[in-house]
Amino acid sequence: MESQDLLRFVVRPEQTVRDAMLVINGNWRELALVAGDDMQVQGVITDGDIRRGLLDGLTMDSPAASLMTREYVHVGPNADRAGVLDLMKARSIRQVPVLDAQRRLVGIHFLEALIGTTEKPNAAVIMAGGEGRRLRPYTDTRPKPMMEVAGRPILERIVLHLVGFGIKRIFISVNYLAHIIQDHFGDGASFGCTIDYLHEAQPLGSGGALSLLPRGIEHPLLVMNGDLISQFDVSRLLEQHTRDRAEATLAARHHQVDIPFGVIDVEGTRLMRLTEKPSTHYLVNAGIYVLAPSLLDSIPRAHFFPMTDLFEALLREGRRVSVYRIEEDWIDVGRREDLSRANGW
Repeated sequence: MESQDLLRFVVRPEQTVRDAMLVINGNWRELALVAGDDMQVQGVITDGDIRRGLLDGLTMDSPAASLMTREYVHVGPNADRAGVLDLMKARSIRQVPVLDAQRRLVGIHFLEALIGTTEKPNAAVIMAGGEGRRLRPYTDTRPKPMMEVAGRPILERIVLHLVGFGIKRIFISVNYLAHIIQDHFGDGASFGCTIDYLHEAQPLGSGGALSLLPRGIEHPLLVMNGDLISQFDVSRLLEQHTRDRAEATLAARHHQVDIPFGVIDVEGTRLMRLTEKPSTHYLVNAGIYVLAPSLLDSIPRAHFFPMTDLFEALLREGRRVSVYRIEEDWIDVGRREDLSRANGW
């Protein structure tokens, strides 16, 4: 990689969070490296670091260095390809800076370049037709999936994430302000994929738009809501679906509910137990699914149909449904407070 290309990944220590976001958006690799004029790397900033920093109260004008991770994985110029690939897999990372003896940036290894992103035969459907009523007035002039988080539309983040895992055929269901989505993505060529649109004449819910898919889907279909930000491993999800021989797989995420009071158990008028501010953990539906193509025949055509209705029917019939646990970052930007927190407003 030429030094001029490396500059696309560099943000100066004195620059701001906004500047780091511009660097990340400009290189499409979800990575910024904090370095001075000497190109000595002081730390790394990922797209996730920015979102977590904004959630923790930082602003766009906070120093970029306040976000950076000082202890980061890096390799030397002589590191062999196999060793770097093993390191990436072991640490579940997708980028590794290459530094010389003075910790100056001389290159960057990317997982996709090392292994080659093999195009998957699977297609994906992103549900983006909702009005986003809970996000008004923000959604008065743009659809919810086109709301920006850390400087990039949510839907664009989803598309780029899928493409990075080799998903090259994408369907987007549209209804409310559909032209904004179509004008932004076009046929998908500039995003490294092919995008077709499923036009909902009226809102069809989280599953109804699947009835608009063309015939000929032959491989497990990835379906996800259009208001999610997640770094979930697409390959592992699809692999588990196949390994479990499931007809449908539901991705789930751990969710903690904190009760801000002391909870009591009583028998009659006698106090039996007092638990101070307990926390309860649940596995919640993450809005990401994998479906066998045969299930598409179960979707009523052009009718409102929640995805949960399909899963409830499968359970009633005793059919195989798998659950995939997402351990990576996951944010559902469905409410104004969620959007505000995600952007540090």
